[in-house]
Amino acid sequence: VQLQASGGGLVQPGGSLRLSCAASGSFLNINYMGWFRQTPEKQRDLVATIAKNGFTNYGESAKDRFTISRDNVKNTVYLQMTSLKPEDTAVYYCNAQINDGDSWKGYWGQGTLVTVSS
Repeated sequence: VQLQASGGGLVQPGGSLRLSCAASGSFLNINYMGWFRQTPEKQRDLVATIAKNGFTNYGESAKDRFTISRDNVKNTVYLQMTSLKPEDTAVYYCNAQINDGDSWKGYWGQGTLVTVSS
């Protein structure tokens, strides 16, 4: 099972960016999918999660600016980020709770760097 994240890059303050993360490999089901972010100075923090039924949960930094969504057919989770600020600069990691046929496990993607700077 692999999670492949994409969509990071350099964006100006106030701009927008959309991240994607697709699950691939052999598995039975995906429950929660989500995004976390990390800077060298801080621990990995919650950005947002979404359950298979669409129930969402946001970290304080993401409320009112970011929107998480998922496509259960494509096994992909998205993070639409708007009104980006320099403090949103971080490596963004996707995470998913996946039943690989043996048990439910948490998987992490490789991370994608988002840099907000003028």
